Amino acid sequence: MNAVLFASVVIVWGLSWFAIHLQLGGTPTDVAVFWRFAVSVMLLGGWLGLTGRLRRPSREMVPWLAGMGACLFSCNFLAIYSSEMFLPSGTVSVVFSLSAILNALNLWLFFRLRPDWRVLAGGVAGVAGVALLLAGGADTGAGIAAPVGVGLALLGTTLFSFGNMLSRRIARFDLGLPNAVFYGMVFGAFLMGVNVISRGHSFMPVLTVSWIGGLLYLAAFASVAGFLTYLALVQRIGADRAAYTTFLSPVIALGVSAFFEGAHWSALMLCGLILILAGNLLAFMRKRPVVQPVEVEQG
Repeated sequence: MNAVLFASVVIVWGLSWFAIHLQLGGTPTDVAVFWRFAVSVMLLGGWLGLTGRLRRPSREMVPWLAGMGACLFSCNFLAIYSSEMFLPSGTVSVVFSLSAILNALNLWLFFRLRPDWRVLAGGVAGVAGVALLLAGGADTGAGIAAPVGVGLALLGTTLFSFGNMLSRRIARFDLGLPNAVFYGMVFGAFLMGVNVISRGHSFMPVLTVSWIGGLLYLAAFASVAGFLTYLALVQRIGADRAAYTTFLSPVIALGVSAFFEGAHWSALMLCGLILILAGNLLAFMRKRPVVQPVEVEQG
């Protein structure tokens, strides 16, 4: 069962990057993000309501939930969606895989939880990989497109990591993670709605088959089913082992991107992608337990 859950998360999240690509063009990115989480709110809220698990948060939690909504379910995806206008979806997914390393570094910064040396070494490899992506993009004649795309992807990834830190603070309250995610999505959809109105965009998207298909996949599978499956996996095998999904899903995303988008990478960009994935692998290598010698007391 654990293998099925693990494979489900990797596949669902690996395909989500191409689903984002399907929503680009013809519809502003803020409108696409708004509808993704508006539909997710209806689906997740309906599930919580039907199962009798929907709970009201305390007033103390509201600012934290609003912050999580901004970082996890709105502004971060606004940057991620925008980055795919400059880069293939598979490349963006690899940059996003750095979120696991950023989480470890932010835990050190905000909660004084010092990371293992493997995480620090993986972070250095990740930074070097991003530098190669930028250099490789320039070599292919992409001009300013590659740096802008990588910058937006890094911004979205950083916001996502900050959202994880906020979710750690929210976990101290007695609300439950599914409810916290629901209210975070509510705030995220509201924030994107305000952004759509302030920019004078229409809420009516381009109703093509590909756009609607991407929306339904992202809302139902990537945002609701994928997240709940991931939570089940965390409960079964632990957060450290479940986190392997974050750097295996880009492998699927890269393959899909190459097949459907005709993505081409220069030698430097390919080296950068490999270096980022290797950095993630190094960061997630489990430390071998040290066997303590048994002391025999003299009788």
